[in-house]
Amino acid sequence: LYVAFNQDQSCFAVGLETGFRIYNTDPCRLTHKRDFEDGGGFGIVQMLFRCNILAVVGGGRNPRFQPHKVMIWDDRIPRCVAEISFRAPVKAVQMSRDVICVCVEKKLYMYRQSDLTLVDHIDFTEPNPKGLCCLSSGNESIVLACPGSQKGHVLVITYDPSGGGPAGIKPSRLQTTIVVAHESPVSAMSLRYDGSMLATASDKGTIIRVYSVETTTQLFEFRRGIDKAEIYSMTFHISGKWLAVSSNHGTIHVYSLQGTAGSEDRSAAAKSVVTTPNPKSPLRFLSGVLPGGAYFGSEWSFAQFRVPDCKCICAFGQEPNTVVVVCADGSYLKARFDAALGQEMQQVDYCKFDGDIEAVVATT
Repeated sequence: LYVAFNQDQSCFAVGLETGFRIYNTDPCRLTHKRDFEDGGGFGIVQMLFRCNILAVVGGGRNPRFQPHKVMIWDDRIPRCVAEISFRAPVKAVQMSRDVICVCVEKKLYMYRQSDLTLVDHIDFTEPNPKGLCCLSSGNESIVLACPGSQKGHVLVITYDPSGGGPAGIKPSRLQTTIVVAHESPVSAMSLRYDGSMLATASDKGTIIRVYSVETTTQLFEFRRGIDKAEIYSMTFHISGKWLAVSSNHGTIHVYSLQGTAGSEDRSAAAKSVVTTPNPKSPLRFLSGVLPGGAYFGSEWSFAQFRVPDCKCICAFGQEPNTVVVVCADGSYLKARFDAALGQEMQQVDYCKFDGDIEAVVATT
């Protein structure tokens, strides 16, 4: 029913028709399982790093909880310690140490983590059925991104991080900006861990763009492919050196986030980033000559990895230059890429994780 990585990509949670599971990401192993004798499905299981607090929402054929409620689950007890109710089904939940963001189809709510006091709310001018939103995870700032009021725009709000702690102090808005990301509707977005960069993709799924959150300047434009695709996930490496993307075309793409000529913001946003370039078309000299020539001028992915033809999400492994992929068919894959040469990644680990047995890693 559900699978997602936690904030630092060290774990992933799986929602099932009978309970939920928590797995360590690298190496893949089952660390916790919770089944209920009377059943009940989990449509959302959002972790808060590796602690015992989860935000869960019922889902599936027989939801454990009502789909319009977010339940705060303390697995040490184990039971729900709080709940937040809405008038519409919950589409997504994002958490940081300071706040919880809940997205329903026409609205987004932000609550203070310490006592669930409402901090802010945003009305969507168009329905948001996928619950698109993302939240930074670092301690330095609270950055929220969600669809803007116009097609292809992204609303980015930076909050005062000092307001997320003691009771009685609410996080307050420091900066509100609009990123004009695409001409067609935005279908995927991701923030870097510290909230300094934003990655976006439209419903065409052919172009990935990366922006500076502070200045809204476009830092990079990457081409995923020629044909339309549905982007399943986009993930920044915690260092900001790489961006990984998965889609329904069965290929994981890794892009190098390097500072290149033409923008001061690039070097400012990626000070510690490697300088290995992404490949470009040998016909890039035609980009300013032929109609649709932008295709030839695009940066392509630095490294690629083929995965099973099913829905999947990706993250970066604990070892340097590794990517892990979790698929809807229960497959877990790990691949390594050459940080100097890129190109095809090499698969190094594979397992089939199951709800009832501990995952066993097979090295290939």
